[in-house]
Amino acid sequence: MKEYNGRKRRTLYQLFFKRFLDFVISLLAIIVLSPIFILVYIINLITLKGNPIFAQYRPGKNGNIFKLYKFRSMTNKVDDKGNPLPDNERITKFGKFIRKTSLDELPQLFNILKGDMSLVGPRPRLIRDVIFYDEYALSAYNVRPGLTGWSQITGGRATASFEDIIEKDVYYANHISFWWDLKIFFKTFKVLFSGSSAGETKGRTDYYYSNYLLHSGKITEQQYEKGINLAQEIIDNSGKVEFQADLHNENDTGLNK
Repeated sequence: MKEYNGRKRRTLYQLFFKRFLDFVISLLAIIVLSPIFILVYIINLITLKGNPIFAQYRPGKNGNIFKLYKFRSMTNKVDDKGNPLPDNERITKFGKFIRKTSLDELPQLFNILKGDMSLVGPRPRLIRDVIFYDEYALSAYNVRPGLTGWSQITGGRATASFEDIIEKDVYYANHISFWWDLKIFFKTFKVLFSGSSAGETKGRTDYYYSNYLLHSGKITEQQYEKGINLAQEIIDNSGKVEFQADLHNENDTGLNK
């Protein structure tokens, strides 16, 4: 297990200017992109015949949870037993398009405006996954999560391992600078226009980090069930994601090599 020695001293950019730029840029982007917002909203309203917006609790700065917003890309179709059908049977043609172009992420500009997120930062992962993070991995959430980030533009959306993604998220949180944020921001557009699809996991068998830990023998079935139940409790009670020692074995469960 890697050691985490606490937060590094924050710069003036981190303390003030980063949040100021997040607010100004997200507000301007919402105004400029409002025709696209309206168009996607209307098409989703028609094709999905329901709420065009998807909301899900995610961990934010210091583990405090918030509602992350996206444009929905899938229907709510269920089988005879009431269970949701597989994703590939629920995603719409328009849903595939907005995922590929990352238009489904646009509502997160409102999360940035509110202060839940930043333009650049570690991605807000699922609570069911982050609940299994060790203290080192959780240090990535000492800062606001981002709409884009270092791990996304360097393979975090496609072929990178979970360990590599976490390493890059933690590294970013400890090395924030204006020039690096600027580089990540503009490189994001290069990645999008290169045709890389969002949300792919070609290099991983498991979609969820929690499942990966279970299948690789890093946690027991009992720890897995306890973590999943705890994640749901945090969501139900608007709680906070914190390090859970009992979800880790003596030799660590997360970033041990």
